[in-house]
Amino acid sequence: MLNFVICDDHKLILDRLSKMLEAIFITNNIDASIGLKSSTPSDVINYVANHKVDVLILDINLNCDINGCDIADIVRKKNKDVYIIFSTGHLEYALLAYKYKTFDYLPKPVVQERLEETILRLVDDVKQTPTKFIRLNNNKTIINEDEVNYIKKDGMKLVFCTNTRTYETYSSFNKIQNCLPENFIRCHKSYIVNVKNISDISSNKNTILFTPNESCSIGAKYKNEIMEVLKNGNFTNNLERINYGE
Repeated sequence: MLNFVICDDHKLILDRLSKMLEAIFITNNIDASIGLKSSTPSDVINYVANHKVDVLILDINLNCDINGCDIADIVRKKNKDVYIIFSTGHLEYALLAYKYKTFDYLPKPVVQERLEETILRLVDDVKQTPTKFIRLNNNKTIINEDEVNYIKKDGMKLVFCTNTRTYETYSSFNKIQNCLPENFIRCHKSYIVNVKNISDISSNKNTILFTPNESCSIGAKYKNEIMEVLKNGNFTNNLERINYGE
């Protein structure tokens, strides 16, 4: 699911933009949601620092000491993959906005047709990205790979488990495994785990733990391989804190 954040200093514009976006999501069957809409720059910066954000729609002139370009600069230093879209009534800011690897620039007032054109082009760009997103159900469902903790085999279906929800698709490990990045490792006959999201391992209980309360099993056949990968791999700083002996 694509996570959108909107920032504008006018509440009416925020509400209007969010309604237009939600209508575009529904009309075009786009798996996306608005995680935050705010007129407070600090709230946006804090949210982006603590959540996975895929698309950021920013008003440039926020009538305070921090403008949209400042937010983009802060976010871009930490997240090089986020899509940034600027909206403003000040045309002189257009060239400045592209400094932050801007995906698009929307002149105010933003109209539904122009916004929809941008969002559809963005979704098409996402579909062309080979490793950042996992696409299910003939590309109708798009999951950011970083959100997936593990993939579970359940009969003829695969269940993709994230911190917020699960996604189901009719497929097999053989088909999906070749499409996954190297940080997805088979740890059990029924599980593929995202090494980046592991918070702890109980080797005695053969269990992999995720934050906040998710877990999956380690199969005897895969235990040596997964432990070797975890000890020698460099997928995430979390590995340094794993207690292998518990």
